[in-house]
This record gives sequence, C-alpha cells and structure tokens, in this order.
Amino acid sequence: MIKIFEGAMGTSLQALGIADQPCTEYASVKYPEEVTSLHKSYVDAGADILECNTFGASPLKLAQFGLAVETEKINIAGVNAARRAANSYTEIAGNIGPSGRLIEPLGDLSFDEACESYARQIKALAGAGVDYILFETIIDLQEMRAGLVAAKAVCNLPIICQLTYDELGRTVTGTDPMTAAAVLEPLGASIIGMNCSLGPEQLLPLVKQLALATTLPIIVQPNAGLPIMKEGKTFFPLTPEEMGYWAPKLVEAGASIVGGCCGTTPAHIKAISDAVKNMDTIVRKILPNGVRLASRSKSIWLGKEHKTVLIGERINPSGRKAMAAEIKAGDFTSVKREALAQVAAGAGVLDINMGVPGMEQRELMGKIIGDLAMLVDVPFAIDSVEPDVVEAGLRNFAGRALINSVSDKAGVKEKIFALAKKYGAAVLILPLGEKGLPKTAAERVAIAQKLIAEGKAAGLQDGDFMLDPLVLTAASDGQAPVETLKTLREYARIFGYPTTMGLSNVSFGLPGREDINAAFYVLALASGLNAPIVNPCNTKIQAMTSATDVLLGFDSQGVNYSKNYVAANVKTTIVPVAEKDILNALAQSVMNGERERAAQQALQALQEGYGPGDITTNALIKGMNVVGEDFGAGRTFLPQVMLAAEAMKSAFDALKTKISVEDLPYMGKVILATVKGDVHDLGKNIVGALLSNSGFTVIDLGKDVEAEVILAAVEKEKPDIVGLCALMTTTLGAMEETIKLLQEKNKVTIMVGGAVLTQEYSKEISADLYAANGVQAVKLAEQAVKESKK
Repeated sequence: MIKIFEGAMGTSLQALGIADQPCTEYASVKYPEEVTSLHKSYVDAGADILECNTFGASPLKLAQFGLAVETEKINIAGVNAARRAANSYTEIAGNIGPSGRLIEPLGDLSFDEACESYARQIKALAGAGVDYILFETIIDLQEMRAGLVAAKAVCNLPIICQLTYDELGRTVTGTDPMTAAAVLEPLGASIIGMNCSLGPEQLLPLVKQLALATTLPIIVQPNAGLPIMKEGKTFFPLTPEEMGYWAPKLVEAGASIVGGCCGTTPAHIKAISDAVKNMDTIVRKILPNGVRLASRSKSIWLGKEHKTVLIGERINPSGRKAMAAEIKAGDFTSVKREALAQVAAGAGVLDINMGVPGMEQRELMGKIIGDLAMLVDVPFAIDSVEPDVVEAGLRNFAGRALINSVSDKAGVKEKIFALAKKYGAAVLILPLGEKGLPKTAAERVAIAQKLIAEGKAAGLQDGDFMLDPLVLTAASDGQAPVETLKTLREYARIFGYPTTMGLSNVSFGLPGREDINAAFYVLALASGLNAPIVNPCNTKIQAMTSATDVLLGFDSQGVNYSKNYVAANVKTTIVPVAEKDILNALAQSVMNGERERAAQQALQALQEGYGPGDITTNALIKGMNVVGEDFGAGRTFLPQVMLAAEAMKSAFDALKTKISVEDLPYMGKVILATVKGDVHDLGKNIVGALLSNSGFTVIDLGKDVEAEVILAAVEKEKPDIVGLCALMTTTLGAMEETIKLLQEKNKVTIMVGGAVLTQEYSKEISADLYAANGVQAVKLAEQAVKESKK
C-alpha cells in the first residue's frame, strides 16, 4: 500500500502571512487554529501522514530567534496542531530540519553538540506523541548520522531520513543516494529517501538508484518543479495534474511513500493520492551478498560476488619510527602522504592505526579520521581494540567504517559490538580466544561462530561481519599457511561473509619475503580471500590483483588488466618542467589539500627566488582553479574544496612569516552579509571561508543585516565586492532594496547568491554577479578584482 505524506508547510504558512512571527515554527503557538486548518486541508486531500510544523524547532535553530528556552513548548504546540487535524488513521511525523551549521571539521559544530540539540527536540516530539521522527532537507551525511544516533538514544520510534540532492544527484557535501543507503540503513534508519530542491522529474532517477541500494521503504517528496523567479517572488510551476502524472512513475521506480515539498498545496497532494492510491509497491531486485563500506561520497561492496578490494596497511606508526616521531610533534604530513599514495595505487579502504607510544590515542584517532576523511574518498577501517579509541574514530567518520577488530575477550567484545550497532559500523571478527592463538581451522571457526552469535545478539546482522582467518608465520610453523587457507575455505562454506587478513606475517623471518607474500596472496584469493590488508603500492600485489580479477571473472576480457599492464610496463618519455617544479608541486599540494606540505613548499619557492606574485598566480591560484573545475564537473565535492582552500591559506600564512603583507598580491576585500529578515548563514559562511582561505580580506557582517548597516560598512571599508545572501523567498525583497540603496550611494560590485536565487532574478534586481556556489563565488571575485585593476 502506498502512503501519502502531506505537502508544503513553510510556503503555505508564508502565503497566509504567519510564517515569520518571529519564525515559521512559532506559528503553532501564536496561530494554532490556522496551522491546524492547514493540516486538515491536507487530511481532506488524502494525506495519511502529517508533518508537524517543527522543521526549525531544534535548540540550535531556535537560538537564532532567542527562543531556545521554548524548544519544548514550540515542538509540543506543533504536534498538537497536527493531532487536532488528524482522523483515526492519520499518523504524525515529528519534523526535524538541518541545524544550519556544518559539523567539524567541515564547520564549527561538534558531533556531540549536534546530537544534544537533536536529542532535546526528539524528546519533546516523542513525549507529545508523534508516530515517526522525520529528518528532512538534510544536506550533509554527517549531520544525518548525528540525528540518527541521537534519535536511537532517546526514543524507539521509526526514523525517516530524507536528504536533499542537487541536479547531479549529490548532496551539498557530495553524498549520492546509494552511498546514503549504505550508511543509513545499518545505522538504524527505518525509511530513507529525499525531498526538496528538485521536482519529480529530476528525483525520478535518484529514486531508481536508491531502490537498487536498500531494502527499506523509500520516501520521496519533490517540490512542485524547479522554482522560477518573477518580480521578486518564487513560483513553483508544476500544476496538481502534472504532479499526479509523475507520482505513479515514482512508485514504479521504488517509492512506497509519496508527498510534496516546496510549492505543493492540498490540490497537489489530492492529485498525487488519486494517482497512486490503488498502486502496490514494486518488488525490488535482491541486493548482492556481502558487506558495504562507505565514505561520505563513495560506497563499495566486499564479498565473493565482487572484485578484490585492497585495504591499505601503511597508516600505522607501529614499527615506523619516523612516522611516530612526526605524529608526536603534531605533524601529520607523512600520514596524509601515505593516504594519498595508497588511494592513488588502488586501495579501496584505508586501515587507520594511531598506536603511538606515550600519546592519548582517543583524541588522536578522532582528529586523524576527521582530517583524512576530508582528504580522500575511500572508507576506513578503524584499527584498534580499545573501545574509546574506536568510538572516537566512528563519531568523526562521515560514512560506514569497519572496526578492526574484535576477539573473544570478555569485557571488550561487548563494547565493540555495542559500538558497531550504535554507529552502524561493520566489524572484523578475529578468531582469538582467551587461551591464545588457535592453530587449527576448526578452532578458528568455532571462535568465529561464537563471536558472530554474540554480535547478532547485540543487534548486528549478516551484512555487518567480516572474518579474519589469522595468519601465522611459516618460519615457526610449516603448517600455519595451510591452516590459514583451510580456514578461508571453511569460512566461505559455513558463513559466506567477506574475508580479510594481513599477508606479510606469513613470511616473517624468511628471505625473499615479497615472493612468498605474492605466492601466498594468490593461493589465498583462490581460497576465498576478498579484501587483503596489504601495501597497495607494492607492484607485485598490484599485478597479482589485476591478474586474478581477470581469472576470477571480475574483469571481462581483461580490459582493466590490459590498461594496468600498459601503465606499469610501457616506458614514456617524461619531459622535466625545469624551474617550474616547486610551483607545480605546490599547486598539487593545494589540489590534494595538504596544509603542512603547502606551507613548506611556499617557503621553499620563496627561497628558490620566486616572488609572491609568481607563487600566488602560478601555484596557489592554479591549484585552486583545477579544484574549482573538478567541483563544477562533479569530480570533487565540498569537503575537498574546503581542504584545498585551507591548504592555500596555510601557504599564504607561511609566506607572511617571511615577507610583509604588502608584498603579497592584493586579492581583494569583500563584505558579506545575509540580508534583513533572513537568519540562514551556512552558505554565506562557506563562501566566506573559501574567500578568506583564497587570500581575500573578508568582513562578515553576519545574518539578518539591515541595508543601512551594510551601506555604512561599505562607506567605511571601501570593499571591492559586496556579497549578499538570501535563502528564504520572503527576504528577496530585502535583497532588492539593499542593492538599490548601495547603488544609489556607492559604486561597488555586488555579488548575490543563495538557494532561492537564479541568474535571471539576479539580473532583474541589478546585481553585478551571481554565484551558484562558493567555488564560483571565489572565481567571480578573482575576475572582478582583476578587471578593476585594469
């Protein structure tokens, strides 16, 4: 049976003129009858589930209006308004929107702060009697993770998770629907889907993607088409009949709950209900067996039905004195270089171990996981048997990680299983018992069976387990490799779970270790090994992996093998770039987001005789331009852009220690503000960070700023550019008034941006520049300042 969600609340309350007194959610307190009447119109139109008017009623959002102390009051009023409109079968969803801030290290909000804010709102909603907890219009996977963790901690209600995607099928921070499913389903979501930003036509292919990636019910709530600006007002062009046309297609794609977002009305919901009420949900394709891991922007499968995945082993300071010394000194350059090199060599997962003697591992693991998750796009294995260290890594990883590992150690295994359940992680079973190393395959299987049963009792499922067969050295026990291979075969026969193991221990104490490791690797793959923990930069491992993919049927006709062979064996003439070497290296460090390395190379370029202008233009801006092009083409995402900008800033900061600021090229001065009446500043803050890190002087006036205040700042600071932001359609008039005032009094370049703006509307209100995103804002600002110098 298809369920129908109600339509837009915010735009409908705006139409009634009660949406900003002082915020939309307060209308349930101040105008309860009007809010109930709106809900009732949706019930009459056929809605099965109502959404409370509580979208922005978290303490973090309400604090912007001085209303955080009334969190419970506002949420309860929202639930009551919906409940009064409900009939005997209508269900109520407690609606929760984004905080308006990004979680560290992308932003300044900690994971714990986000959880606390959400938990307080969820307690109020659950206490008032909602049937579902609904997260919607979330733009960042890490914030959705925080919300889910908070919801599971304070209530037992079904949890609906809706992310917002752009026309490239990604969230603002780079998550696609299949990756979202890989993370949110094991984390405990009950229903997943998407809402806002796009119309039904644009969301249709995304629903199809999601249907291939999850067994959970799918919800979709499109806008009434893509918004159109006319005379300062936003119009959503799709008629109810057109929404009714698309609704069955969404159901046929896999949706079982359909509703509407911005611009939809009771008439739209009635058309949707009439179109799908007699339809049944489709039978979806069965998902492949195996384990899914994910970063923020990529998900991968591990298992017998999938090609071999290399788990990079080299981020481990144990036995690596230089790396350990750098980490102790607070320098993570070698760690980041290892991450980049392993991913470039083909690692699909990175194993992260922070066992540095004399250092507190919990804080260290949390920091490096956060930093590396911005740097590379592969999932991580968090390598520790200490529960507090594991938890620090899991909290800071915006994806689905593998815990490496859990053994049969009482008092520890229970905590590891609980953490895997809490954070939706997979867990690696290591068959070590209290009595030490089990020598035979039968002993290892027995321990694995015991641990798996205990893991399932803790709430884990088949897709949450990986198995390690245990590798002992051949030099001390000639039968050890035989037992490992036998264990792999038994694992495949009895469990069918993906397997992983470290290869190098088998050859310890023997000469020609690489040859032994390579031979053992091939035998292990044939015995059922799926994801070896290796050095992916080892050319023999690369060659063996590529060749066995052909022989095991994962590389049809050897296409990838042939490409890899040519890349590894055909010599090409490399033309040196002579004196440009350090500048190219610095540009590459900016592109990679390597802050420490960029700072060092900027100083090296200065020592080699390059001037600040050369360094800025031919290295720093050059690198950022490549990142910007990749962002525009969908090849890289906001976290990588922010990291590249930070690397550029670190280079500028390093140069400032050796030369005066006046000797640096003038990048320009920008005043930023969110216009009067608009309290949303996340987009503005991202633009400000990117501009500042790119060398601009940024004066941020904040949010809800009067036109006269902006004018006064312009007259005082004499900026090159004024950047104005608006997210709410109701504040577009304030933007137009601000532009008129500035143009009457000053000749200054005005750049505008925000979710509700378009290129066409920016021309209507006489803005000079329109930036669709932060990367474009930096590029336009650079061009504008350059033109002004001519």
